[in-house]
Amino acid sequence: MEINRLIAEHGVYFYLTAFIWTFLEGETFVLFAAFAAAQGLLNPVLLLAVTLLGSFSGDQTYFWIGRSFGLRLLNRFPRWRYGVASALYWLERYNTGFILSFRFIYGVRNFSSFAMGMSAVCWKRFLTLNFLAACIWAGGFVAVGYFLGHAFRRVLGDLVRSFSLVMLAVFIVFALAVWLVHRIQKRRQLRVPSAASRSLSQRLEFGASSD
Repeated sequence: MEINRLIAEHGVYFYLTAFIWTFLEGETFVLFAAFAAAQGLLNPVLLLAVTLLGSFSGDQTYFWIGRSFGLRLLNRFPRWRYGVASALYWLERYNTGFILSFRFIYGVRNFSSFAMGMSAVCWKRFLTLNFLAACIWAGGFVAVGYFLGHAFRRVLGDLVRSFSLVMLAVFIVFALAVWLVHRIQKRRQLRVPSAASRSLSQRLEFGASSD
């Protein structure tokens, strides 16, 4: 069964999948769905709404998990400490800018909301900035996917209806771009001063001992 027919017959499940996917993390599916919306297979406004809500809800949940169970989880999963320490380092350095942009930073974003839940950031402030950041993130990736869909349609015409082949080409390129960005971000992450990381780790240990 072709992908476009599958979307046409089960479109409502694609919205649900987009919500779940963005709740957990993932712009790849957002680009895919926005590309489909450009072909008239999905409603772009509804897609934007569910991806925004999924991204916002996911990071809000991770924030509260960090605030309620952060130290216990770090003690249980010590491998998380470096990721949390890195996120807190960037939070201390850039504060509002980091909260608004952490979704775009590969290698750090997985721990960011959880780490900020363990920080002194006020939950009301995080909620407001998190919503704004989710708007930027969802709007950006839906717009990019939608633009690519129209661009491919304009260049390829009816050939774009062979959706599977077009999307395969798009996501091969996208996967390579994500890999490249991930490598760059990983190198930047390694530049976090070790002293700052140790300081943050000691702070977390102090908090665990005083809990």
